[in-house]
Amino acid sequence: MSAAHLLRHSRKLRSLRNAIDCERSGLARYFSTGSGSFAVKENGVEKRIGGARFSQCKQSGKNLDTCKVPVGGVNGSSAFRGTLTNRISSGVTGLNGPLSCVRVASARSFSSSADLPPHQEIGMPSLSPTMTEGNIAKWVKKEGDQVSPGEVLCEVETDKATVEMECMEEGYLAKIVQGDGAKEIKVGEIICVTVEEEGDIEKFKDYKPSSSDAPVAPSESKAKAEPAEPKAEEKVPAKAPEPKAPKTEEASRSGDRIFSSPLARKLAEDNNVPLSSVKGTGPDGRILKADIEDYLASATKGGKGETFAASGLDYTDIPNAQIRKVTANRLLASKQTIPHYYLTVDTRVDNLIKLRGELNPQQEASGGKKISINDLVIKAAALALQKAPQCNSSWMNDFIRQYNNVNINVAVQTEHGLFVPVVRDADKKGLGTIGEEVKQLAQRARDNSLKPQDYEGGTFTVSNLGGPFGIKQFCAIINPPQSAILAIGSAEKRVIPGSADGQYEFGSYMSVTMSCDHRVIDGAIGAEFLKAFKGYIENPTTMLL
Repeated sequence: MSAAHLLRHSRKLRSLRNAIDCERSGLARYFSTGSGSFAVKENGVEKRIGGARFSQCKQSGKNLDTCKVPVGGVNGSSAFRGTLTNRISSGVTGLNGPLSCVRVASARSFSSSADLPPHQEIGMPSLSPTMTEGNIAKWVKKEGDQVSPGEVLCEVETDKATVEMECMEEGYLAKIVQGDGAKEIKVGEIICVTVEEEGDIEKFKDYKPSSSDAPVAPSESKAKAEPAEPKAEEKVPAKAPEPKAPKTEEASRSGDRIFSSPLARKLAEDNNVPLSSVKGTGPDGRILKADIEDYLASATKGGKGETFAASGLDYTDIPNAQIRKVTANRLLASKQTIPHYYLTVDTRVDNLIKLRGELNPQQEASGGKKISINDLVIKAAALALQKAPQCNSSWMNDFIRQYNNVNINVAVQTEHGLFVPVVRDADKKGLGTIGEEVKQLAQRARDNSLKPQDYEGGTFTVSNLGGPFGIKQFCAIINPPQSAILAIGSAEKRVIPGSADGQYEFGSYMSVTMSCDHRVIDGAIGAEFLKAFKGYIENPTTMLL
């Protein structure tokens, strides 16, 4: 049944005709069921309609300015004020026409209950594209404090960094639902409550959010819906081998033989799991892949720890920070889904070291910071991507996306985990600017104060373990959705043939290994990039042209 049909035949909603009298209007609040409202899904967007009668509505410029809405229902009435920071455009062609919504602002619920005054329940925000849950590092504001737009409410630990969460509206912080150090809070789950009047703060002393009032983030609901299908799919293959069972060695049962599927046996062998300790849930007690996975999961939570304790081993369990969990999941997915291959080249860096020695005194004289070898490597990689743009791309299943911007992520190891802040448009920036940005970003990473714009949008990654750690050569894991990463080793002295026969000289060489996604970068393309990169490293003055 369409939204127009519902509006046309509902007596409670006929008064809504008078409420919508302008072409551009918006409704960014939703009310309790006590107001007689209900949800209508139109064009893929859920709207809550009914139970409200607009008494005032002012529109200033392009943004809806202020609305005062009395909410009537069985619980009485209450009013609230709110400012919409994002415009919501709705095309309305009468109540018999279709409703459409182009952009929907995030809504916060208001109470129409007689027990509580009007208030805002603020949920855990999604502060990065991949964020599904977050932790509260600390609260900057305390209960009872007045808050204003732009002021920091709390610090949220996301999947990539610690980000300051700012207040969007004026009011008072009435209740902190999730305190300092709260872990694994789902996006959309209520973390605090604000009110407009200072006198209403005491009424929220014993406030507890109900499960029905907790907003559900779209990404979370979608994530919950999607795993339901793979579960159904996993059960189908598990039953498929049953007709073939008489043909396998499992058909002849004898003694205490343990029956298991081939996939379960392989998984058990890879993880050193004795099949005798696993209880099968398949037909006739047969051990399936899911049984092995459940056993491994339980062992991770406590089973393995008990085994180690029984063996008399002394150990310490270190909790994983959010950034380490995300890094582990992303790198595991990268190795499992991206066909890696590796190309290594040795580059002579004597001229590079000489150029750095000439530029740094000028940098210091002008008040700038010293240029590092890594800064020169980033510049050379950015320029080489211009000559081999196929390496500045991502695999998108149906097509390959080639980027016009050269944004270089730089791997930075900290006590909190591995961060990859980004230097944007590195091919267009000078060495001094690159060096300054890298130092600032690295310091923010160590302070755990990177913002999303500091690490999002990279197209290529450089990881250097040579200078800081003296690693000669290594193969890095691709940072998805990128298609390549450059691993920089240390420079070492080598004896090489001289210009004349029988003569020898010393030269400094640096090993560079490029990990490539074979779906995007063919071997010859990767070699073309390394050839260009080596040319810039061995003749660094060409980077200044």
